[in-house]
Amino acid sequence: MKSFTVAMMLLIGSFTSVPVLAQFAKPEDAIKYRQGALAVMGAHFGRLAAMAQGKMPYDAKAAADNAAVVEFMAKLPWAAFGEGTDQGGNTKAKPEIWTDNAKFKDAAEKMQAEVVKLAAAAKTGKLDDLKAAVSATGGSCKNCHDNFRNK
Repeated sequence: MKSFTVAMMLLIGSFTSVPVLAQFAKPEDAIKYRQGALAVMGAHFGRLAAMAQGKMPYDAKAAADNAAVVEFMAKLPWAAFGEGTDQGGNTKAKPEIWTDNAKFKDAAEKMQAEVVKLAAAAKTGKLDDLKAAVSATGGSCKNCHDNFRNK
């Protein structure tokens, strides 16, 4: 029985240690995946920014719903920045993502932390809370775009 348990643990461990690129058939698939996740996140964040800037009416429920989508989507694109995904598709990713990966990961983590705060602020139902969180989150997005995305 012990050997069966050990064998199962090794088998499960082998699945979780597969390189990230193995999740995608081709580098182009990873690029499309991360672009899709970031596009959905950006669309929902854009709605929050429009409310914060007074370009569309503030709706507390819609703000909370959009922030929840942003928070969820913010977890997805990072696995698709694996080795070999710097080429092979229509990508705007700068080489610095791979040459200075620690800085890229730090920027991604900071953005994710701001997104968590954004979702919490949206749940308060207070426009001023949303405005402050949109500003901070937008700043973290801009930082990453400035450093790691070609125009």
